[in-house]
Amino acid sequence: MTCIYYFKCHHPISRVRRHTISVFVGDESGIINRIAGVFARRGYNIESLAVGLNADKALFTIVVIGTDRVLQQVVEQLNKLVNVIKVEDISKEPQVERELMLIKLNAGPSTRTEIMWLVDIFRAKIVDTSEHSLTIEVTGDPGKMAALQRNLEKFGIKEIARTGKIALRREKMGETAPFWRFSTASYPDLEEKPSHATVIEKTKLALNDNGNGIEPSRGDVYPVEPYDDFQPVLDAHWGAVYDEDSTGMRSHTLSILVNNSPGVLNEIAGVISRRGYNIQSLAVGPAEKEGLSRITTVIPATDEKTSQLVGQLHKLVDIHEVRDMTHLPFAERELMLIKVAANTAARRDLLDIAQVFRAKAVDVSDHTITLEVTGDLRKMAALQNQLETYGICEVARTGRVALVRESGVDSTYLRGYSLPL
Repeated sequence: MTCIYYFKCHHPISRVRRHTISVFVGDESGIINRIAGVFARRGYNIESLAVGLNADKALFTIVVIGTDRVLQQVVEQLNKLVNVIKVEDISKEPQVERELMLIKLNAGPSTRTEIMWLVDIFRAKIVDTSEHSLTIEVTGDPGKMAALQRNLEKFGIKEIARTGKIALRREKMGETAPFWRFSTASYPDLEEKPSHATVIEKTKLALNDNGNGIEPSRGDVYPVEPYDDFQPVLDAHWGAVYDEDSTGMRSHTLSILVNNSPGVLNEIAGVISRRGYNIQSLAVGPAEKEGLSRITTVIPATDEKTSQLVGQLHKLVDIHEVRDMTHLPFAERELMLIKVAANTAARRDLLDIAQVFRAKAVDVSDHTITLEVTGDLRKMAALQNQLETYGICEVARTGRVALVRESGVDSTYLRGYSLPL
């Protein structure tokens, strides 16, 4: 007992707490499986995971609970993996953190007024409504998610699809800030905007890529944005492609309900990768019942191959349910945090663009602005395209989350009439 007391007093780093790990990787086959395996082999349960795509690279945001000492060892192990560019524990730094949650709950005539009042208070949105239920979209920090869920429990929560947390550092002020040179040196005014190629080159330099870039690969994660010499399986904007191509291939959205235990994500990623599937999108977050998590993933495959994959996933011990929502009407959302170079002259223009896309400014420095936006993948790609000429410093994106529409309204039919936003 004396030794334990001495250790606790003199080694504060032994305290268990929640860590946010940022892992920046090049796209390579099996990379998701290898990253999940590092945590699984050490007995760590990944509380939430979001994979954001940007060109031929991806940013993983992983939340785990552990001590500083052991998490440092995990960071060192991740840094040793091939094609891992940078790993950081950003838990102790000022950061903008956001989650996205779709929550489906019982809503009869007698309770609907009170639910709408809560929706207004928490700045949420209704994305689907039927006679006996409502589906709500909400974004915010983890505390806001927990508070809303607690307030809605009395009505009866049917389903939750949650992305897990994404985070970007709050930008520092002054010339010591990482993107100061990238912004002020490049954009003293708006009279002559730099070309698209110039911005891409400066972005690479700002991210310490030495301007060389990484050769396009055919890995787990596919880019949303098109770029030179890339030949995607479906389309550069794969999230907007729902009809079959000539081979019968299409994007399939799977909802997987699993036990919240170490190694589950590693097992699922292993089943998918061993059968040669590429993961286009992946989001992991807590489900509606304690002890369960919901994984939402998108893979390109034919209907027949997807049915075989679902059958294989059902054989895993920790899986409760696997549902292919592709042919059902469903509501889908994705969340993005995007940091853009913006001096005083550019800020007004950027805020005007943000207003058009219903994006919100969540952090501002003297040389950057960070925006938060939710929507489908076409909206994400369109906003990034508009912001590229100003200079995109960093992007953190969740994967897609989706819930079946109780209203029965066909999402594919709606897309034919919807605006780009």
